[in-house]
Amino acid sequence: MRRTTAFLILLVLLGAAACRAAAPVDDGGLPRPTPEQAAWQDRELGLFYHFDISVFTDGGEGDWKRQGRLDPSLYNPTKLNTDQWLEAAQAMGAGYTVFVAKHCTGFISWQSDAYPYGVRQSQWRHGKGDVVADYVASCRKYGIQPGIYCSMPANAYCEVFDNCTVKGISGPRDPRQIEYRRRAELLVTELWGNYGPLAYIWFDGGTLPPDKGGPDLVPILKRLQPHAVTFQGPPDNPAGNTRWPGNERGMTGYPSWSTVAGANDPGVGNPRGKVWQPGECDAPLRNHAWFWHRNQESKIRSVDQLVEMYYGSVGRGCNLILNGNIDRDGLVPQPDMKRLKEFGDEIRRRFGRSIAETSGHGYSLELALAKPSVIDNAIIMEQITEGQRVRQYVLEGLHGGQWTELARGQSIGHKRIERFNSIEVTKVRLRVTEAVAEPLIRKLALFHVEAATRRKAATTKPSG
Repeated sequence: MRRTTAFLILLVLLGAAACRAAAPVDDGGLPRPTPEQAAWQDRELGLFYHFDISVFTDGGEGDWKRQGRLDPSLYNPTKLNTDQWLEAAQAMGAGYTVFVAKHCTGFISWQSDAYPYGVRQSQWRHGKGDVVADYVASCRKYGIQPGIYCSMPANAYCEVFDNCTVKGISGPRDPRQIEYRRRAELLVTELWGNYGPLAYIWFDGGTLPPDKGGPDLVPILKRLQPHAVTFQGPPDNPAGNTRWPGNERGMTGYPSWSTVAGANDPGVGNPRGKVWQPGECDAPLRNHAWFWHRNQESKIRSVDQLVEMYYGSVGRGCNLILNGNIDRDGLVPQPDMKRLKEFGDEIRRRFGRSIAETSGHGYSLELALAKPSVIDNAIIMEQITEGQRVRQYVLEGLHGGQWTELARGQSIGHKRIERFNSIEVTKVRLRVTEAVAEPLIRKLALFHVEAATRRKAATTKPSG
């Protein structure tokens, strides 16, 4: 009896040792987001506002190089209303916005002392207007986080057409390059220092290092906006950076990871990366037109196209930022407003209310339904504040007393949306088959999108 008991104890101990050897160990070394990055990922949807003096000409997207210094008197958006911009963001469901405060023309949309080319020199509001101040105030009013875009690599007014370098200079010590560096540093000092906390700062292509003649932006950023997440910003930004997936189609590849091997790596990320840098997919609402131009309403993407972007960005762990093309009146045009609202309504219709949801930890998580239900979509989220842990998983549904595979994948991260054929189930099970540490599932939620789509069609069906 004692020998049998001892043998059983030995088996238990050996089994426990084997389990410990097989299970991944969380040694605390997993990359994790900063609190600011995690909050940014939770916002999921953003809206850009591209608005520049070039809108008041009939040139193309890249004509700022050819046009050079446009007459500031052209700029006169007589109906400009930044509250209306934020109404568009609210209707879309955006959690943050980004205003293009200075684009490649060099035209300044706030009251600036950097150089005499901006709203101060325009006829709009008799030279007293400040679009940045209006925009930030509207963000605070609507409870949507503000972001600022101020490009460094190009500035036609300063004859900078590429890579922060003044045309025709002899080198970084050339007086014209030194002057441009001073002006660029003053621009961001005003933007980052005069309008309160910013949630997001877009660098768009980065900037030339100071030792090569570029502006020394990192000390200014750390001093004035230490809690702002940056797009393609400095590697040592205390709040962390986001990355570009490498296209302007509003989608990323799969599997998609929130970690990268090096700062500002484009693409889908790297599961072995040591830097937390989530992706942001960007796309203009009007098919490849970032700025407003006449007679381009036909370029506005359909709701179906925008929903596919959502699945290919937010549904793959990235954020999605669309563009609001501000017109010459200073407004989001009504056709664009309508489409942004339709898109937001469709996302809310699909995912606003789940059939059932749960959370938990471990390699298997079951969700029992109150009654047999038809499902065709599932949202899975990891608790990314503890790192992205899952590397392989299978989603199964209990149908007719048997487990049936619904979907399988690799990365989950902040959010993974799985689509599959409609099926009636009584339970759903998430099985993690590979992970680098114990899986922490923030949410497993089930939906019947097809039914939601039918309800939409029924409510919009014409009478008679």
